[in-house]
Amino acid sequence: MALPPDACSLIAKYAAGSRSTLVALSTVSKQFQTAAERAIYNTLDVRGYDRTITVCDVLRHTPRVAMLVVALSVYGEAEANEEEDEEDEDEAESEFEPESDYWQVLHQALVRTTRLRFLNLYFTSGDQPDKAWILDGCTFQLKTFHSDLIWDDHLATFLATQARLCNLFLADYREPAADEMAPPVVPASAGFLPKLAVLECTFAEAAVSLVPGRPVVRVKTCFTHSKLEEKRAELRAIVAALRRSRRRLRALDIADSSYTPAFTLELLAGLTADGALCADLRYVGTLVFPVDGRQRLEFYGMLMRLRHLRCLEVDVSEWDPPPTHFAALRALTFELLLYCPSVSMVIFVYEFERHLVRVVDHAVVYDEDGATENLWREV
Repeated sequence: MALPPDACSLIAKYAAGSRSTLVALSTVSKQFQTAAERAIYNTLDVRGYDRTITVCDVLRHTPRVAMLVVALSVYGEAEANEEEDEEDEDEAESEFEPESDYWQVLHQALVRTTRLRFLNLYFTSGDQPDKAWILDGCTFQLKTFHSDLIWDDHLATFLATQARLCNLFLADYREPAADEMAPPVVPASAGFLPKLAVLECTFAEAAVSLVPGRPVVRVKTCFTHSKLEEKRAELRAIVAALRRSRRRLRALDIADSSYTPAFTLELLAGLTADGALCADLRYVGTLVFPVDGRQRLEFYGMLMRLRHLRCLEVDVSEWDPPPTHFAALRALTFELLLYCPSVSMVIFVYEFERHLVRVVDHAVVYDEDGATENLWREV
């Protein structure tokens, strides 16, 4: 007797923790094959050249299977080798030939995954690959896209087709030079990424270009320039872009090559000068926590304007002795709460070491295992 499709799907769901069990389940009957294959291919993580070619070869030659893929993460050779021992690493290097059709096979697989919604392309070691052409001809509509590819016309043209994309990471961005002809795709145009809400980019120019006119509420970026006057101009451009978002900003995580209390005060002044811009701000970082008492009072005065602030990331690397002991972190947190009672989490950064402190029922608790990297996305 045939089981209802829902029952087969439920059984496959319980077996989802073991791919070998799902493979065995797919041989039981046609019904179970459908349910098991959907569970097997729904989310794929492929690491290393050889494995990527193998998986993509299946996808490009089996359209029925390719249509089941909803989330795909592709890791370059270096990212894959981090999880392998030296023997496996040497074997992978010997098997891969530079002339391999790796990129072509990946391109053909992407073209066939028409129902893809989440795509992550991780190629973070060495030079970023100039291979955005692998996205040419893709018809899927993404919700989330992580791109370590070099920005070019291929990538811009692909993004111009993504009407549903709301979460974007860009490792590279390039504005056209003044002497260049206008590119075929203009990121500043109204129809480009109309639903973008979360933007993470390593170049502030990307935020300046992509935030205006879109419903962006969370931004993570970094200052490109190091000279003070250039950085001030960059800050003005970023703040102006944030003001032109179609929705109020909820999180801003902005990194700097050199953190100073004076520039932190300028950053806060720019953010808090416009009440509408900071009205719903929940997360701000990374700010320098001033040691000087007068600067600290000015710091608190501007933080008081952020009435809905939930999480604050502050750099305390200039403090001596370092306030990394829980007693010191606790004292600084209670001091912050005097001026920002809405804060429920504080991330203290000392020499790149991060300490998360939570406020629970009016008590300060040190969260030793707390993950801090994605709090700007969550609060």
